Amino acid sequence: MSAAIRFGARLKELRLHLCQKSASSQGVRDFIEQHYVAIKSNNPKLPILIRECSGVEPKLWARHELGKETCYSLKDLSASDILTKLQSVA
Repeated sequence: MSAAIRFGARLKELRLHLCQKSASSQGVRDFIEQHYVAIKSNNPKLPILIRECSGVEPKLWARHELGKETCYSLKDLSASDILTKLQSVA
């Protein structure tokens, strides 16, 4: 599966919350290693924030037009599952 995702103008920001060590965040860490560069290069003006905190549940936050935010749990998902979820956000 390719990380050549191009987001529309309605998406204003993406935030990934993860733990540096927990097993439930392993897929998020793998996703960042494998797909972050390609996604950022396809969306250079989109802020993609990565927030690490010990013991936090992995989540994806998407901020859309008019300040509407949506949260998706990434707990125990693989890197490819996270990419699929991100494509559904796009």
